[in-house]
Amino acid sequence: MKLPGLQSDVARSVAILALGTFAVGTDAFILSAFLPEMAAELGVSVAHAGYAVTVFAASYAVLSPILATLTVRFERRKLLISAIVALVLTDIAAALAASFEMLLVSRIFAAAAAASFTPNAAAMAASLAPLESRGRALSVVVGGMTIATAIGVPLGNLASNALSWRGALFMVAAVGVLAAIGIFFRLPPMPGGAAVPLKRRLALLKDRKIMLILPVTVLGVAACYVPYAFVLVVLDDLGISASHMSIMLLLYGIGAVVGNIVCGAAVDRWDPRTVLLWAFAFMALGFALMLLIGNSTGVALYFMVGFLMVLWGGTSWCQAPPQQARLIDVAPSHGPMVVSLNSSAIYVGIALGTTLGSATIDISTTANLVAALFMSVLVWLCVKFLRP
Repeated sequence: MKLPGLQSDVARSVAILALGTFAVGTDAFILSAFLPEMAAELGVSVAHAGYAVTVFAASYAVLSPILATLTVRFERRKLLISAIVALVLTDIAAALAASFEMLLVSRIFAAAAAASFTPNAAAMAASLAPLESRGRALSVVVGGMTIATAIGVPLGNLASNALSWRGALFMVAAVGVLAAIGIFFRLPPMPGGAAVPLKRRLALLKDRKIMLILPVTVLGVAACYVPYAFVLVVLDDLGISASHMSIMLLLYGIGAVVGNIVCGAAVDRWDPRTVLLWAFAFMALGFALMLLIGNSTGVALYFMVGFLMVLWGGTSWCQAPPQQARLIDVAPSHGPMVVSLNSSAIYVGIALGTTLGSATIDISTTANLVAALFMSVLVWLCVKFLRP
């Protein structure tokens, strides 16, 4: 396999690590594509089923810094294999779950495995690549999770035509097995890193500038995920037929990938805060328009919803580059740690958004979209008036 700027042996190793992060990212959100089916089978409401996503995200956010501290000295290849095997086993356990409670427990352990794998995969990629290519290697490994997170639900919805939610989890487990085999045979042993006490990691939360930036990540991601975990219900209420939902979700995924790339380039040209203000303004506009298209029908409806799905995906996934740039600007000597804190903040936002989504989707889709609109306006105000 060839990757620009990377030697073939390093490129193969990085690609294997990216396959692992792709499995992690897909695992985190693929169940969102099956919530109605899963809820019916396990005897819970769709809103209640959404907690399967919430529990994973909240567990990842809490466990990520703790596990990073506890496992930092472990030999990395063994740790990566152990983590991905644990993810495979927890996915199998979830696929065999006889009750919703058993499913939730398995999702907690899956989050622990994911939180152990992702940062160590990035660290190994950085160690394997030569200095001048580390940025590319990291972008490929992190990109595996980013792409999976952006298109996990679209992939799940496409798979739902042939698989049940249990089958989808077995499919993710199979990807994990491939990643584990690749890591075992292709990656060299590598010693762990220097210990960074958890107290030191969390000490950054006392920095006023950092604490004025991280809530933007939490609220911005929450705004996206209020309706996202229940996107099939939202699309159905907007009038989109089941046969066209895969197309709509694919448009979201395309918007997400393009938004991430465009905003990454925009941050190199403009102030990151300005990029965020435009992103959240368009996000709020998108949710407002979703609330106004209820009376549309036919081809016009599909074109409007398709456009709004692209806008939704684009504005959701253009947040990370400017937020990371802002954090590194205020704490340049703690770059890796503030980026790690931002990753945890993303999962806190997912947990908050899906919790609010669960609380509102039972009322109506309108209530759900109003909550998303409120959150997007709130985060715009935070960026506008809370300057670090």
